[in-house]
Amino acid sequence: MTVLLKNLVIFVLTLEARLALWRYAPKIIAITGSMGKTTTKDAIYAVLSKERHVQKSEKSFNSEIGVPLAILGLENAWRSPTLWLQNLVRGLWLIVRKLKYPEWLILEVGADRPGDIRRIARWLRPHIVVMTGVPEIPVHVEYFRSPDELAREKCALVEYMQKNGTLIQNGDDSRMASLCSAYEKQTVTYGLGNRNELYASHLSITYERKMPVGMRFKLNHAGTAIPIAIRGALGRPRAYAALAAYAAAKIFGVELERVRESLEAWTPPPGRMRIVPGARGSTIIDDTYNSSPAAALAALDTLKEIKMPDGARRIALLGDMLELGKYAAEAHRNVGTRAATSADMLITVGFRSRAAAEAALDAGASDLHVRQYEQHESRRAGEELRNELREGDVVLIKGSQSMRMERAVEALMAESERAANLLVRQEPEWLLKT
Repeated sequence: MTVLLKNLVIFVLTLEARLALWRYAPKIIAITGSMGKTTTKDAIYAVLSKERHVQKSEKSFNSEIGVPLAILGLENAWRSPTLWLQNLVRGLWLIVRKLKYPEWLILEVGADRPGDIRRIARWLRPHIVVMTGVPEIPVHVEYFRSPDELAREKCALVEYMQKNGTLIQNGDDSRMASLCSAYEKQTVTYGLGNRNELYASHLSITYERKMPVGMRFKLNHAGTAIPIAIRGALGRPRAYAALAAYAAAKIFGVELERVRESLEAWTPPPGRMRIVPGARGSTIIDDTYNSSPAAALAALDTLKEIKMPDGARRIALLGDMLELGKYAAEAHRNVGTRAATSADMLITVGFRSRAAAEAALDAGASDLHVRQYEQHESRRAGEELRNELREGDVVLIKGSQSMRMERAVEALMAESERAANLLVRQEPEWLLKT
């Protein structure tokens, strides 16, 4: 779309979305933060969808165009003017003729530039806000003067929340907790620290035939501990998402056993630390949806925690982290240093990740264990690694969206024909991109 057409579509879709909210008056759960939004949204939906008529935003519709699409229940029309026109007509039809509409909307709201969230928050006016947290160097910080400015932008959702609304706050993020406390909203805190109202403990990885298949932990609240087992994904973000989902369920009065059943039946979304069977008896940890410094470090920590069979290796295949601006070099070096102690082999893709490879070598990794590829060689990196895999190897694959690291996952999968169901960015529009 041209800039003019895009701005016109955004204007009309936003107007239609606001009219839809006025006509149907749904309650809104809005989720923001710099990591874990989609996983948290899906976990909340998994818990509430069996109790209420709820609708969630598809994929990661969290922008000035994505949020209206989610409210109207429409799909991304990509670069097709015809499909965008059809979307506008469908949005108008939803308003003109009263149709069945959900009681609750579960929406993501993100920010690429200053003012992005504030412009949406002014008219969205959510009833519940879930704040997943903003790390020291967050993704999308490139266009902000500082991480603090980005953090304050996230707080706009809390500022414009309904008067009697509830904030579900990641209490482990002290900076965001302090910023959000200025708005004096009813707050429920969650996290891994026991100072939170809801907290997770006893986190551990579960195994079958010596290979990781999921994780388990205890969800603690008011003296009650609920055992939770999640299959098919790893990492602390899954525990955080489950806690946020429980907090939302608590507001709705959902019984504890129903929450446990829903969470254990929940499959975390593709590209978020998902476990994918790899070639030659290996295991892939697919974390290719996006990347940021904090998320990359956390993923490497998870890789380090995995118990390995004799002779098997931990392999980190990492692409560039984008939209970090002046923080890029330092962030990549920090990731490389962590990789030196978390992995037996480090493979990087992209010129920014050369700093990670250099830092890994400086931290003591052998030259034989560090390999580098150019910007658009994620598939080649995967294809060449496939020939070297051993039974029991675990390969962590991560990188920013534009690095297309899912191509490396596809090259390493045991069943590449399942890529459309298991991997991110498998729509025709993405597959046509170089």
